[in-house]
Amino acid sequence: MSSAATLVHHTVSVPATTANLGPGFDAFGLALRGTGRFRLSLHVGSLPRADQDERVRCEDEGAGEIASGDDNLVWRSLVAFCEHHDVAVPDVALRSRSTVPLERGLGSSSSAIVAGLVLGRALTEVAVGDRDLIGLATRIEGHPDNVAPAIAGGLVACATDDAGGLVIRRVNPTPTLRPLVLVPTTRQATTSARAVLPRTLSRADASVQAARAGHVLGALLGAWPAAVSLAGDRLHEPARFEAMPATGAVVAELRDAGVHAWLSGAGPSVVAVIDGVRGDVLARVEALAAQHGFEAHAAEVDLSGAVTCPAGGCGLAGDGPVGSDCVRCPRRGV
Repeated sequence: MSSAATLVHHTVSVPATTANLGPGFDAFGLALRGTGRFRLSLHVGSLPRADQDERVRCEDEGAGEIASGDDNLVWRSLVAFCEHHDVAVPDVALRSRSTVPLERGLGSSSSAIVAGLVLGRALTEVAVGDRDLIGLATRIEGHPDNVAPAIAGGLVACATDDAGGLVIRRVNPTPTLRPLVLVPTTRQATTSARAVLPRTLSRADASVQAARAGHVLGALLGAWPAAVSLAGDRLHEPARFEAMPATGAVVAELRDAGVHAWLSGAGPSVVAVIDGVRGDVLARVEALAAQHGFEAHAAEVDLSGAVTCPAGGCGLAGDGPVGSDCVRCPRRGV
């Protein structure tokens, strides 16, 4: 490894995600992006390392607390990709810049896993499609609802067939709905949030859950208006709201005000979707968030998912549209 400070130009960019979307537990996911927010960017090359055990230099979210050695999740995922495809692990150093809040239910772990896998595909030039990449990411993460939209972008529905195979369907949601991400200062580890879930669900609740999932999915696709009274979940939200009362209060007040909202992943963040032309609703949501100590961030659905920029490209600079002079960029036309 060269000690030169020159960065070999190669970049990976992965969006944040929100999972479950109410009643779609472990099944529905949505990729999110915002101006300067909710994205993990990974820069690859020959970086000076004071400690030869340093693999990933973390900046922004996680700086100083995320592992930088071989146990870093991005690095472990890169190694997992190479081992899965029986290729050598590239001897590279990484610089990770993330604005995905840690332990807030916005897919920070999934974005790290996906970044490592997508980077592995790019560096080794192994010919593998997104479907196979989602399968490997699911085996690492445990569930597909965050990793699938992080890779494919858009709105994703995940299911397991009778043979145990993973079935993924991806679609662009209706552009008339505008996501708002409400992020608290407090954190919630996913493992702790899963520990409070009930072991069983009654037949009546299971029936309600399935019916509501269909209504929510149709509303996000624009097939019919959202029915806020059907946004709630019977499986994971009630128990988690008891453990996160401030989040529960925010979701309840939003729904009472006619705003479609859900607990994002394992929480404690909340995602609401509003009609993009209703500025008065936006103001009410922002005011309600502030009352409970949440920061409201306007976001968009990320349609591109994880993308890579090869040497000589633009580096996926920033979070806005790619310049027209970058003819090689995979985000052109997105």
